[in-house]
Amino acid sequence: MLKLFGGGADHPMRNPREARRILEALPADELKALEELAHWQESVSVAEGFKPGERASLVLAIDEAAQPRLRKVARDYCGTARPSRYQENRMWTQLHEYWKQAGLAFGRSLDAAAQAPKALDAKTLALAATRALRASAQQLKWQHMRYGPVDPAAWGLLNRVYAYCEARGLAEEAPRQEFLKALMFSAASPDSLLAAEADLAERVIAELAPSFLLANAPAPGMLYWTDLGHAMAPQRLIKPPEATPGLRCFGPGNALASLQGLVQRTEGTRELPPSLGATGDPEAAVDVLRHLAVVWSPEPPERKHARHAVKSRLTIAHGFAGVLQAVGEAGASLDFDQKAAESWVVENVSAGGFGAIVPQAKGDWLRVGTLLAMQPDGGNNWLVGAIRRVNRTSAQEARVGIESLSRAPRVVKFRVRGLGEETGLLLPAAVLGSGEVSIALRAGVYPPGQNLEASFEGHEHVYLPQGGPERAEDYELIRFREMIRES
Repeated sequence: MLKLFGGGADHPMRNPREARRILEALPADELKALEELAHWQESVSVAEGFKPGERASLVLAIDEAAQPRLRKVARDYCGTARPSRYQENRMWTQLHEYWKQAGLAFGRSLDAAAQAPKALDAKTLALAATRALRASAQQLKWQHMRYGPVDPAAWGLLNRVYAYCEARGLAEEAPRQEFLKALMFSAASPDSLLAAEADLAERVIAELAPSFLLANAPAPGMLYWTDLGHAMAPQRLIKPPEATPGLRCFGPGNALASLQGLVQRTEGTRELPPSLGATGDPEAAVDVLRHLAVVWSPEPPERKHARHAVKSRLTIAHGFAGVLQAVGEAGASLDFDQKAAESWVVENVSAGGFGAIVPQAKGDWLRVGTLLAMQPDGGNNWLVGAIRRVNRTSAQEARVGIESLSRAPRVVKFRVRGLGEETGLLLPAAVLGSGEVSIALRAGVYPPGQNLEASFEGHEHVYLPQGGPERAEDYELIRFREMIRES
């Protein structure tokens, strides 16, 4: 690694008074401050001349200075008011980079302590190990926030640090819980959650962490496994894994019953416990709790429809405006711009949706909830669906799971009494016989609980809402019961 400073005596933080001055003089802008703090974590951890105790104390002091800034930027990133794409990218970059450098810095401090066993007292050693686990877990979390790709090196550091804790008798309370929180977050299927949903899932996991189970062999309640000797993400325990010294099995334990109780209470009150923080969308919060309860259940979630392997192409238009344009063009009402479309490769198909490869996943619009218009290769009809799972396998490629919403979408002008007309998408159910009709409207225009009306094909159509809307960034999806009367 590059030595940013040649000798220990020349490092600006060698002098404790100067180190305090540097940390007190950080920029007021949180992102600039985090950029500097990430730099100091790297430089202090690789510079020569520090004693192990001095180095560990400095790395901890830098981390303390970073914590309030990290919390503020993370809150802004996951807030209800989404930042601009440029600002969102800056926020993600600085958060991820800080946690990466902090994890490496704490890891180097532990390496130094291993070479000089009496260099750090037990309290400092345990604290440095806990911070190393937290930094690795947060690096993994922020990689999941963008649906990957997840760096195996971060899993390698997390597993090695926990093995270090076990070998030195430090794997109690704080280190154990930090390790389990990272494992259980990965087991929460974050590739099917939006950023704000993943953030809430993390808070729920922290609340339940004392009840999670961890052992050296499979046992009741142990649904997953990992191996401390490998740089690997945890796996669902389908069959007994090979017994190795690094094998660790884990699961929700009694936390699953606590979670199920929390789901029931939140469904009734539409409020989260104060310990989990406020939420601007109670229905979305309930959905996150239900999601965790399903993915952590002893029986893994079953697919509603059988999937069949295929290889074909889909032309894709994305976003509410893009879908309106594509579907409207099919009815000759709009001029669809084929240049705005993308071509994806379908891997599998079922009655409920598609699994597809996105060969050039360059846009940051690719996220859970995005509305899609899809035209099968060789066809002239458009289907409408929504992305439910995203997994970036490389910087360019991603795999997505798409739920089919309708095979016969239609652009319609809907009326709300007293509020005029709004163009939206009428989405008869994708699965025949379900009796459902959904309508997608521009975000923020639908008054909850109100009927919609429309006139087409010589009939008056009235739509009676059947539940709250599913909200995404640029549209709302509402289920209705349709009534038709002669005009």
